[in-house]
Amino acid sequence: MSFFGNSAINRVNVHYAIQAIAAGAGGVFILAFLLRAGFSVPATLVIQAGLVAARFVVRPIVPPLAARFGLKPLLIVAILLEAAAYPILSLVKGPDLMLFLWFAVATPGSVIYWTCFHAYFASLGDAEHRGGQIGAREAMGALSGILAPLVGGWVLVTGGPVILFAAAGCLQALSALPLLGGPNVRVARQAPGAWRAARLGARLMFADGIFAGGYHHVWMIALFVSLSESYTAYGAAMALAAAVGAVFSLLIGRHIDAGHGRRALIIATVVSIGVVLLRAESMNLPWLAVTANALGALVVGLWAPALMTPVYNLAKASPCPLRFHVATEGGWDLGCGAVCLAAAAMTAAGLPLSASILLGLIGAGASFAIVWRGYAAKQWA
Repeated sequence: MSFFGNSAINRVNVHYAIQAIAAGAGGVFILAFLLRAGFSVPATLVIQAGLVAARFVVRPIVPPLAARFGLKPLLIVAILLEAAAYPILSLVKGPDLMLFLWFAVATPGSVIYWTCFHAYFASLGDAEHRGGQIGAREAMGALSGILAPLVGGWVLVTGGPVILFAAAGCLQALSALPLLGGPNVRVARQAPGAWRAARLGARLMFADGIFAGGYHHVWMIALFVSLSESYTAYGAAMALAAAVGAVFSLLIGRHIDAGHGRRALIIATVVSIGVVLLRAESMNLPWLAVTANALGALVVGLWAPALMTPVYNLAKASPCPLRFHVATEGGWDLGCGAVCLAAAAMTAAGLPLSASILLGLIGAGASFAIVWRGYAAKQWA
C-alpha cells in the first residue's frame, strides 16, 4: 500500500495506536468516572464544556512556543502532560482541589497535543495519499482500542480508579517513543495570511464540533446511564465498537484518494445521521444502545477521512499549518462547548438525553454543506 511508504507518518500512526490504547483503557471512562464521583449529568456536561472553553482560551500560547522549539518537542511535552493528568483525575472526589488541578494539567496538555498533532500530521503527510494515511491511522487506533476498554472496565471494578488511571498515564507517556526518531517541523515566527487561509477550515471544524458534542460527548454519558452505570458493560460496548470499525477507515480513505471524495462524503453523512437517530432512540434500551454504539465505529471510519482529508490538505497548502490548526481547533472547541452547555441546560430542564444527542444532526448537516461546496468549487481534490 503506497500510503505506508511515508516513514514519518508511519511513526505518527504508531504513536496514535499506542495513545489509543491509553484512551481506550482510561480516556473513555473519564465522563463515566465523573458521574460515579457524584457529579450530576448536567454538571458533567458543564465540566466537559469548561474543558473545551479552557482549551480555547489557552490555545494562543501554542504558535510562539512552536516557533521557538518546533512541533515535535512541543508534541512530546503535551503527551507527557496528558499522561500526568490521568493519575490526578483518579483522586477527584467532587468539586475539590484535585478537580481544578486536573483542569490545570489536562487543559494545556490537550490544547498543545491536538493542535500540534494535526499540524504535524498535515505537514508530514502526502496530499495524494491523505485519505489512506488518515484511514490507516484510524484503523490502527481502532485495532488498538479493542481490548483496552474491556481491560479498563475490569481494572476499574477490581482495582479501582487509581490503578487504572496510573496505567493509562504510563501508556500515554510510552506513546511518545515512536516520535523520538521522527523529523522536527519548524514553525515560522511570522506567517502573513495564515489566519485568513484558515477561515474555511475553522468553519468546517466548528460544524464538526457541534456534531461531536451531540454524537460523542452527550452519547458517552447516555450510554453509561443506559447500561446502569456499569463500568464492565460500558467497556464491553466500547470494545465491540472498536472491533466493528477497524477495517472501514482504510476502505473509505482509499476511496477518497481514488477521486471519490464527494461519494465518500455522502456515505459518511448518511451513516452518521442514521447512527445519531438510532442513538437517540436507544435510550433505556441497553441492547439497542450497545448496537448503536457499535455502529458508531462506522461513523469514525467514514467521518474522519471524509472531513479531515480536505482539512489536512488545506492546512498543508496554507502559509502555516500550525496556525491553521490553531484556528480550526478553536472552531471545534466553540462548537463542541456550545452543544455541551446546551445539553446541560436541556437536561437540567427535564428534557431527556436523547434530545441533546439530536443536536449532533445540526453539525452533520453543516459539515456536509461546507465540504460539498468545497468539492464543487475545487477547493480540495
